[in-house]
Amino acid sequence: MTAALVWLRRDLRDDDHAALYHALKQHTQVYVVFVFDTEILDKLEDRADRRVEFIWESVFQLKQSLQAAGADVIVKHGSARDEIPALASQLKVHAVYVNRDYEPAAIARDEAVAAHLLTMSIQFHAFKDHVLFEQDEVLTQAGKPYGVFSPYRNSHLAKLNAYYLKPYPVKQYWHALAKSLPTDMPSLVQMGFKRTNLQDMRLPVGMHGAQQLFEDFLQRIDQYHDARNFPAVKGVSYLSVHLRFGTISIRQIARAAWQLSLHGNAGAAGWLNELVWRDFYVQILYHRPDVAQGRAYKAQYEALVFPNQVDWFEAWCAGRTGFPIVDAAMRQLNQTGYMHNRLRMVVASFLVKDLLIDWRWGERYFAQKLIDFDLAANNGGWQWAASTGCDAQPYFRIFNPQSQSEKFDPEGKFIRKYVTEIAHLDHKRIHQPYLKPSKTSTLFASSASIAGYPKPIVDHAEQRALALALYKNSMNVT
Repeated sequence: MTAALVWLRRDLRDDDHAALYHALKQHTQVYVVFVFDTEILDKLEDRADRRVEFIWESVFQLKQSLQAAGADVIVKHGSARDEIPALASQLKVHAVYVNRDYEPAAIARDEAVAAHLLTMSIQFHAFKDHVLFEQDEVLTQAGKPYGVFSPYRNSHLAKLNAYYLKPYPVKQYWHALAKSLPTDMPSLVQMGFKRTNLQDMRLPVGMHGAQQLFEDFLQRIDQYHDARNFPAVKGVSYLSVHLRFGTISIRQIARAAWQLSLHGNAGAAGWLNELVWRDFYVQILYHRPDVAQGRAYKAQYEALVFPNQVDWFEAWCAGRTGFPIVDAAMRQLNQTGYMHNRLRMVVASFLVKDLLIDWRWGERYFAQKLIDFDLAANNGGWQWAASTGCDAQPYFRIFNPQSQSEKFDPEGKFIRKYVTEIAHLDHKRIHQPYLKPSKTSTLFASSASIAGYPKPIVDHAEQRALALALYKNSMNVT
C-alpha cells in the first residue's frame, strides 16, 4: 500500500484535476490538503477580503463533496513551506502531488517544499492544470517565447486539439481517497478575517457556483463578441474568479468554446481568444519573472518619470475624478471587488495617460481590490494600457473617457447604478455633466456644481498632450 498527498492551491475542485488524477492512479491511499498560507495572508492589509472569503467558501464546498464520498479535505492554517512537509511526514506518504503555479513566489515556495521533502525521501510531482499550454509548449520557430499576441494565438490555436482539452476522469478513481482524518476547518475569524458583502453579491461560489455560471453563459455565448464590451449588459461569463481559483477546469470551458467555434460560433471564438490571452500572459510571467517586480517589459519605458500627483490618485481610487465612467468603474471595484474588462482598460488608460500616474500604482490597487486578482493577467493588463508591456497598446493611442462612455454605456445605465449623484441627468449630459454645450469648447462649465459630484480634476485634451510628450521624451532618453 502506498500513500500520497495532493496539495490544493488554485485548483479547488474535485474533478478534471491533473494532480488528483495522477495521485489516485498511482497510489492506494490519497489524502487531500489545503493550506491557508500565512505567508500570503499576513501581507493582506484589509482583514475583510472577498478573496479569502471566496476561497474559504469554495474549500468548504469541496470538503463537503469529498465527505459525501467518505473522504475529506485536511485544512491547515500556517506557512505552507512548513505545513506540507510536516503533514507529509505525519501521514507517511510517498509523494506529494500539485498542479503547477507559474508566479515567481509560488515557484520559489514549491522548490523549497520539494527540497525539504527530498530530505525525507518523499517525492514531489507537479503537473500542468491551470493553463492549456504552459512554459515552452508554444514557442516561435526559433525556439523563443512569443512577444506578440497574434502569432502566439495562431500557433496556440493551431496546436489546440481534443487531446489537450480531454478531461481527467478523476471520479472513477475515488476509491483510492483516504477514508480517515476527518478534520475541522478554521473559521475566517480564527484566521483573523471578517465576513464581507460576498454573500449579498450575485456571485455563486465554489465548484457548484462555477458550473451554474458556465451553464448560464453557454445560453448566451452567441452574443459574447458584441455584448462583452457593454458593462450594463449581461454579456461576459463572470467566470474570472472561478478560473483564478480553479473551481472550474480551464479544459472544460475551453473545450466548449473550441467545439462551438469550429461550427462558426463567433461568440465562442471570441471567448476562446480571451482564454488564449490568459495563457499568453502566464507565459510572459514565466519567461520574464522580473515584470512581477515592477519592471517594464519594454526596457525603453523604464525611463518614464511620472508626476504622480497623490491627490489625483486618491480621487481615482475613490471614484471622485469627475469623469463618470471612470468613477462608476472604480466604485464598482470598491463595492464588489469586480470590474468589467472594458472598464479596466478605460480606468487604467485614464490613470496613466490622463492623470500621469505610474501604472504600478494602479496595478497595486487592483491587486488589493480585485476578487479575481491574478498576477499574470493584472500585470499584463496594466502594462498593455501603459504601453510598456508585451504587444501593448501603442503609447499614442489614448482612450477618451467621454467617447468610451458614450459608446459603451450610451444610456448611462451603468453610470447611474454607481454614480447616483448624477442619475437624474439625461442620456447626453450624464457622460460629461460639466462640459459646455459648445462642440468646439474643451473648457468645463462654470455653472453651479451638481450636489455631491466633483468637477473633472483634469482636462483630457491637455493631459493627452502631456502624456504624448512624456512618452516621446522617454524614448529619446533611451
